[in-house]
Formats: sequence, structure tokens, C-alpha cells
Amino acid sequence: MRRIRIAIAAPLVLGSLVLAGCSSWGGQNDNTTMDQMRKDEYKFGSLLGTDGGLNLFGGNKRKGAADAGDPNGLGVNSYLWRASLDTLAFLPIASADPFGGVILTDWYTPPDAPNERFKVNLYILDRQLRADGVRVSVFKQARAGSDWRDTAVSQETAGQLEDAILTRARQLRVAQQAAK
Repeated sequence: MRRIRIAIAAPLVLGSLVLAGCSSWGGQNDNTTMDQMRKDEYKFGSLLGTDGGLNLFGGNKRKGAADAGDPNGLGVNSYLWRASLDTLAFLPIASADPFGGVILTDWYTPPDAPNERFKVNLYILDRQLRADGVRVSVFKQARAGSDWRDTAVSQETAGQLEDAILTRARQLRVAQQAAK
């Protein structure tokens, strides 16, 4: 029993010592002002770049976002993003990442077909409003007794969803440009 207590307490004590030792690890003394710390921060830059983001392929991230019609800095085309959310509004959204351009829905059972359920994974692939800028995968399951079994979904279904999203994105773009 004593060995167990030592085995549990030793990592806790060691972790506390490491954490306490790291608190003064930056080398900053108490006389350093916040302004000086900010100047040092700008002098050396940030781990994620000067604009706070990680840009692996070079170029100006903000410029690319503005070119795509997105002043808010989304990682994908804002028209495609909003059109995707509008088109998939009837499905329960499980996850939505506006910077990666991924929308994952949860299973949805239509009221008129209680033995079927659908799920959609949507990927926005580009910052430009293009016909190949969105990819949709549709999954369908049918009830077999008390279990759900995967069934085939035609490629036409995903294509129709993609077309509906692209049509809505064009409508949003035209409406925004007409408002200017």
C-alpha cells in the first residue's frame, strides 16, 4: 500500500516542482513594463507569424481573404460557407469549422420515412466561388430490426446538394453586389 502512495504522490510532487520552476523561466524581471514586453514581442514575432496565423504556403493571408470576398478573414469563401449553412439548415449540425471549410451533420430522420436516416459531410475546397469549390458526401442508413445498416446513395444526390449550394452562393453574391 505504501508503494502505491509513493507511486501516486511522486508524479504530483515532481509536476508541481516543474510548474513552479517554469513560472520564472522567461527571464523577465519585475521592473519590465508591459510596453517593453510588447516591443520585445513584436521584435521577435509570434510563433504563429506576425498576423497571429500560421501560413504554410506563404503569401498574405488577409489579402487572400479579401480577394475571395471575405473581409472577416474566413479560411474559405464566405458565400459558399453561408450558402452551405442555408442549404443544410434542415439537418442537425454536429460540427462546423469556418476556417477549414468543413460542415459535418448528425443523423437526420425525415418525418415521412422513420426507417431511414441521412448524414452529410460537406467540404469547401477553395476561397474562390467556383463550381468545384464544394464537395458533398451523403450517407444513408436503413433500419433493419433494431439496427441501422448502411445503404447506397446515388451520386446524383450529392450532386444535387452541391448544385443547390452553388446556386444559393451565387444568389448571395449577386444580392451583396446589388446592395453596394
